Order: sequence, then structure tokens, then C-alpha cells
Amino acid sequence: MEHSTSIGESIWTQFGASLDMLENAIVMYPKEHWDTEREFWYTSYHCIFWTDYYLTTDPSKFVPPVPFTFSEFDPSGKLPDRTYTKIEVLTYLEHCRQKAYLLTSELTTEKLNERWINEYKNYSLLEILIYNIRHIQHHSAQLNLFLRQTIDNAPGWVGQAKKPI
Repeated sequence: MEHSTSIGESIWTQFGASLDMLENAIVMYPKEHWDTEREFWYTSYHCIFWTDYYLTTDPSKFVPPVPFTFSEFDPSGKLPDRTYTKIEVLTYLEHCRQKAYLLTSELTTEKLNERWINEYKNYSLLEILIYNIRHIQHHSAQLNLFLRQTIDNAPGWVGQAKKPI
């Protein structure tokens, strides 16, 4: 029997896979190295913050969940006021996974053509989703490099999201 996959399902399996790869790197990183000069925690948080923002179809209404702040919008590159824990970062990642799944499960051709507009970007929803996946993969690769340099190990490739939500 043939299986028909919607565009939303296809986008989800790849978006979800990018989140799985990010999560795998975060989970593998040793706790004793979480808050070191490599700033693994910050790279993880930065990636998840922007994932959340880019998943917000009206970016003017974006509000990060507590305890996270708008520090990423600071043009001077100010870091958050404190180091976020691995649990906090993983909880934020799960928030993004739920948000991504909900968004992709409701995709239609019309919705994919809607505009995602902020001060710097004017993209279709399809393009901001692809942009978001690329951003997640970019930082997942950085985190995997940090893992190789720290413990000489890194998680493997994820071809599709491990599970629908």
C-alpha cells in the first residue's frame, strides 16, 4: 500500500530530526563542562531561543517562556544574566518541538505562502522554516565539534524525527 506524505509531515520529520540532533548533543555534553569557556550552554540556548522566535508566525508577538529573557535581541551581544541549566535548556527545546509540530501539522499550501516579516526579514513561512532548520543544524554541528574536542565523541546523524508528538 502506498503511503502519501503531506508537505507538513515532510517538513516536520526534517525539522524534528534537526531538533533531535540538537537534543542529542545537549544530552551528551558532560555536566562538568556545561558552563566553561566554550559556552556550550549559551550556544545551545541561543539556538533554541531563535528556533522559538522563528516558529512564531507573527514575530511581533513573540515572548520567550519563563525564565528566559529577550537578551538575544540585545545588539551589543549581552549574555543572559545567568547560566541556564541543562534541564532548563532541554525543557525549552521540548517547548520548541511542540510548537514546531503544531505549526507543521497545520500547514497548507496557502499557509506556506504567508509572510513571516520582521525588521530584517520578509520570508514566506516555508522559507523561514527552512532557514530555521539550517540554523539548528549549524549550531548542532558546532556543539558536535565541542563534544569531539571535549570528550572525543558526538551523537550520530538523525535522518528523520524519532517520533511524532
